[in-house]
Amino acid sequence: MRRIKEVLRLHHETKLSAREIARSIQAARSTIKEYLLRAQRAGLSWPLPSDLDEASLEHLLFPCPRLIAPEKRQMPSLDYLHQELKRKGVTLQLLWHEYKQSNPEGYHYSQFCQLYHQWTEKLDPCLRQSYRAGEKLFVDYAGQTMEMTDPETGEIQEVQIFVATLGASNYTFAEATLSQNLSCWIQSHVHAFEFFQGVPEILIPDNLLSAVTHPCRYEPDLNATYREMAEHYGAVIIPARVGKARDKAKVESGVQVAEHWILAPLRHRTFFNLFEVNHAIEEQIEYLNNRPFQKLEGTRKFLFETLERPALKPLPIQRYIYADWKVARVNIDYHIELDHHYYSVPYQLIHQRLDVRFTDTLVEILFKGRRVASHRRSYHKGGYTTLREHMPKAHQKYLDWTPSRLQRWAAKMGPCTEKLAACILEHRPHPEQGYRSCLGLLRLGKIYSAERLERACARALQIKAYSYKNVESILKNGLDSQPLMAASSQMPLPLLEHANLRGKHYYR
Repeated sequence: MRRIKEVLRLHHETKLSAREIARSIQAARSTIKEYLLRAQRAGLSWPLPSDLDEASLEHLLFPCPRLIAPEKRQMPSLDYLHQELKRKGVTLQLLWHEYKQSNPEGYHYSQFCQLYHQWTEKLDPCLRQSYRAGEKLFVDYAGQTMEMTDPETGEIQEVQIFVATLGASNYTFAEATLSQNLSCWIQSHVHAFEFFQGVPEILIPDNLLSAVTHPCRYEPDLNATYREMAEHYGAVIIPARVGKARDKAKVESGVQVAEHWILAPLRHRTFFNLFEVNHAIEEQIEYLNNRPFQKLEGTRKFLFETLERPALKPLPIQRYIYADWKVARVNIDYHIELDHHYYSVPYQLIHQRLDVRFTDTLVEILFKGRRVASHRRSYHKGGYTTLREHMPKAHQKYLDWTPSRLQRWAAKMGPCTEKLAACILEHRPHPEQGYRSCLGLLRLGKIYSAERLERACARALQIKAYSYKNVESILKNGLDSQPLMAASSQMPLPLLEHANLRGKHYYR
C-alpha cells in the first residue's frame, strides 16, 4: 500500500523537503516527487477531505489503464511466430513491430514476449531451442545397430546407423554403414547433403574419433579429412562439448525417433546385404518425415520444403572425393614414404615434416598449406616415383651420364681415349661404376692436353691397364712420350742357367 497521505502531511504540515520525506518513510526521492506532482495535477489541497481514504486517494492519483478486450488485441498464432523465428534475421521484436502495425491496440512488447515464452514452455524439450533455417545439421550414430546375415555362411554382421537431423525442420536422414570409420563417416555426410539437396552452415557432430582427433572444450582438433570435406561444401564444424548432451539435443532426439520409427519396425526382417538394409531404411525415413507432429502443425517434410530447403546452400558442382591425410618426414634422399612406396619432393625440404593427402589415384604433398609435389598413386612396394625437377643440379647432371654419352665425350679426345673408355665401362660389374673413371680421363685431358691423353690411353690399351689411375700414372711419369713396343719385336727372353735353379724334375 502506498503511503500517499503521510507524504502529503509531511510536505504541507512539517514543510519537509522531498529528500527528508524519503528518509522518513524509507522510499526513493523520485517516488516522493511523483506523489507530490500527481497530487498537484489532481488539484488536491491540505487537509484532505475526510471521506477520502488511502485506497480512494491512490485510485485518484494512479487511475487504472483503459482495459482492452482480448479479442481486439488479435494476438497472432503462436505456432506461426515459432516457425517465423526459424528464418534468418527474424526476431521477436521484428514480429512484434509487424503485429503492432496491423493491431495498434495490441499487446506491448513485454506482454507479447511473455505470452510467446509461456507457450514455448509447453512444448517438448527438444523443440525449446531456437534454430535458424538452414543453419545447423546434427549428426551422430544411433546406439542401436541392425543385423545383416551372410547368405552363404549364415554369419551375422552388425551394421551402424548414421543419423542426420536438420535443426529448424527436424527433417531426418539415416543410412546403414559397415562401420564408424572415417571413410564411412565422410560418405554418409556426402549422402546426407545429396538427400537434403543442399548444405547447412554448421555441422554439429559428437566427439567420435572420425570427427575429432583430440577433444577440447574450447579448441578441439578436427580430423583433417573431415575438415577438408566441410571446406569443400562450404560448411563449418562445431563439435558438441564433451559430456554436454544438450549441445546436440536435436540429434539425440532424432536418434531416439529413428530407433522408434525406423529400427524397431524392421526388427523382425532379415537382410542379406547393405543395399537391402538401406532400401528398407529409406522407406521408413519417408514415412517418418511425412508423419504429422504431435504438438505442432504440419510434418517434417512440409517444414523442410517451405522453410529449410530454400535456406540451404547449393551443392558444389563436383562431389567430394574421399582422401586420407598423414604427416611424413622427408628423408635424406628427398623422398617421403607412403604405403612402402617412395615419392620425391623438392630437395630443399629434406628433414621437413610435410602433410600428405592421398586418394586411390593421387598423392599430394603440402608444406605449410602449399602444395609442393603431386604424383600418381603407385602401389609398387619398395618402388620410387621421382621427378627430375625435385633433384639437386648435381643429381640431374648425374642422370645425363650414360655409357654412350661418356663415349661420345671421350671420342672428342681421340679414338684411343674412346676405346679405353669403352673398355673401362665394359670391365665393370655395372656400367655406372665406370662413370667416375671416364670423367677422370676427360679431366686428365684438360690438365695434360688431349694429345698426351691420347698417347697415354694407347699405352694403357697395349698393357691392358683399364683404369683411371694407370693412365694418370703414365702421364705423371712421362711414359706417354716413350715409343710403344711393337708386338712383333717382342722376343722371348732367354732362360737363365744357375746352380740354385730347380727344374721341373726336382719336384717329381
